[in-house]
Amino acid sequence: MVDVTKWPLFSLMGPQELSAIRKACVFGTSANEAIYITSDDEVYVFGLNCSNCLGTGDSQSTIVPKKLDFLSGRKVVSLSYGSGPHILLATEDGELFAWGHNGYSQLGNGTTNQGVAPVLVSANLLNKKVIEVACGSYHSMALTDSGEVYAWGYNNCGQVGSGSTANQPTPRRVSSCLQSKVAVSIVCGQTSSLAVVDNGEVYGWGYNGNGQLGVGNNGNQLTPCRLMALQGVCVQQIVSGYAHSLALTDEGLLYAWGANTYGQLGTGNKNNQLSPVQIMTEKERIVEVAACHSTHTSVAKTQSGQVYMWGQCRGQSIVLPHLTHFTCTDDVFACFATPSVMWRLLSMEYDDFLTVAQSLKKEFDNPETADLKFCVDGKYIYVHKALLKIRCEHFRSMFQSHWNEDVKEVIEIDQFSYPVYRSFLEFLYTDNVELPPEDAIGLLDLATSYCENRLKRLCQHIIKRGITVENAFSLLSAAVRYDAEVTQTTAFWQIDGNLLKDFICRASRCGAFKN
Repeated sequence: MVDVTKWPLFSLMGPQELSAIRKACVFGTSANEAIYITSDDEVYVFGLNCSNCLGTGDSQSTIVPKKLDFLSGRKVVSLSYGSGPHILLATEDGELFAWGHNGYSQLGNGTTNQGVAPVLVSANLLNKKVIEVACGSYHSMALTDSGEVYAWGYNNCGQVGSGSTANQPTPRRVSSCLQSKVAVSIVCGQTSSLAVVDNGEVYGWGYNGNGQLGVGNNGNQLTPCRLMALQGVCVQQIVSGYAHSLALTDEGLLYAWGANTYGQLGTGNKNNQLSPVQIMTEKERIVEVAACHSTHTSVAKTQSGQVYMWGQCRGQSIVLPHLTHFTCTDDVFACFATPSVMWRLLSMEYDDFLTVAQSLKKEFDNPETADLKFCVDGKYIYVHKALLKIRCEHFRSMFQSHWNEDVKEVIEIDQFSYPVYRSFLEFLYTDNVELPPEDAIGLLDLATSYCENRLKRLCQHIIKRGITVENAFSLLSAAVRYDAEVTQTTAFWQIDGNLLKDFICRASRCGAFKN
């Protein structure tokens, strides 16, 4: 799962706040604003608040998350942001809300007044269910469940698709050659628009000075124009950067076109492409591509989970797809994009996938999968013989054919207590120890017996860190109980009991038992 603390804004939040996040988006010209949705469908915002883009009703910045009560309980399904920035948000009920910068009527409310708080966008969308939103720099788009595309806002290059260059103050359906088509996806570049229809065709309109519409020329298009170079392929996903675009087909093929100043097309050079060209032909099947209109960065993920990046990456121009160590496309934007925004509304939904470490931890003391059990103080601990042999030399020797223990299903342990032995076995599954200092002394004794040096160091750290005035004498008692070497001197045993207790307490107060 993606770690949102890779974006600096979220690094100030505590574990409890982070665990409640289910969706999040970092946006803004310097990635200084953020919005997130919690598991109980509450919407929170924080950051710089440029152009009232936080929607809090005022122009104040905030480092402490504020709840947008107006959106409370509404399930968010799509969110996008512009350069102003302005925000579009669609809910599960198909309602569309907008706020923030509105200098070109990109909020769709018929005015150019700033939107200080979320407002329902209803003009020309009554009885329409919006399922997806997209923002360009200063224009907006919405897709309905019936496949209709609506656009509004800044239109200097025809990005609204109305056939003119007049700004569009309210949502207007994009018709022309899309009139009889069913759109399934929409994206925006800075001043361009693209849509994918249900048969995999791609249409573009708006600014085309760098070839970002992919129609074979660099002339602006005031109405949708089909990308004929993609004829014969079925496009499943499309994304747009600042002035370039990427398309992924149902066969896992990747095409790129548009501006290439930073190598964002991945062609090995910096030449613009007026028509789609296939890239990463030598790689395995691509399953996801990523870009966003505020960056010149491109990312792709392969079927085996490899993540490649190219374009502008931390100021460098990478002209060919570069293999990274990341496991998801989102991490590239957190670490290498400028600004380090999110390219989509990031879903934090927890899935059933577990790492190897998580799986092992889950199976510890599980009677359903165990093939061996230890009996300690009359209690059973369920384990897996193969794992014990892999993790511990003591067990590797024990489970040999000439040892009686190798054929036993239950092994009795009488030299260690249940908490100590259970903690030892759990350590073999997790590499962690969670014991009070008193029991850690017993575990230290076990670790010494079994020659587990790393476990010894962990126990010593727990004991040193845990000694206080209040527990110093009980730790001494524990040391005696476990025959720890610290008590094994004749002179030590000749001290009077009360004097010994007072000595230990005073020594503890003076820091004698601390690092």
